[in-house]
Amino acid sequence: MTGTKQNRQVVLDTETTGINPKEGHKIIEIGCVELINRRLTQNRFHVYLNPDREIDAGAIEVHGITNEFLKDKSRFADIVEDFMRFTSGAELIIHNAPFDVGFLNHELAQLPNETRSVESNSTVFDTLAYARKKHPGARNSLDALCKRYGIDNSHRDLHGALLDAEILADVYLIMTGGQASLLDESEEVHNNDQQRVVRLSADRPRLKVIDCTAEELIDHQQRLDKIAKVSGNCLWLKE
Repeated sequence: MTGTKQNRQVVLDTETTGINPKEGHKIIEIGCVELINRRLTQNRFHVYLNPDREIDAGAIEVHGITNEFLKDKSRFADIVEDFMRFTSGAELIIHNAPFDVGFLNHELAQLPNETRSVESNSTVFDTLAYARKKHPGARNSLDALCKRYGIDNSHRDLHGALLDAEILADVYLIMTGGQASLLDESEEVHNNDQQRVVRLSADRPRLKVIDCTAEELIDHQQRLDKIAKVSGNCLWLKE
């Protein structure tokens, strides 16, 4: 990839003790997955945090994380440098970004001599705001978007920061790319009606045709069905 500028994005989610950091609520889980040039890598950032306060009962019903589980976990101050280094210079992809960014900035502001903010370290893309513009009047929760785009989230009984970040990465790539995301990012598509037509010689050697296997045919059909389900229109399925 020498000479090629990489587009690095970090899909992020948090879980918290409640809904308002100004009331003393804290982050208890951070989950991040990395995208390079719109392709998911194996690079992850995931921590559970001891908030040094009780978790609201309503929050536990959402994410299932208990105070007992967090007793021996690190504090935000212990992991802040690793977190800021992981997200540095990246575009953060967050669903309902004001919520997560608000909590993260509140945690940063509580640290002595800390002058950084999320926005000074990264740029932010709010998938909820984007979805509302793309689908006005529709439900745009993460679950609703999974249903709309045919993403299987049946394994998501409770919210979890890392799991939700992984699901959001799938939603983001489909929602912002559609069928165009099937093209290799390194390829450019040219549409030029003035291009010269090159005709092959009639006496050229006969091209060798290699038939696909039954398994390959099934995989191909499943891919086309998935495209049709997500986009509502798959040209390759038309007669």
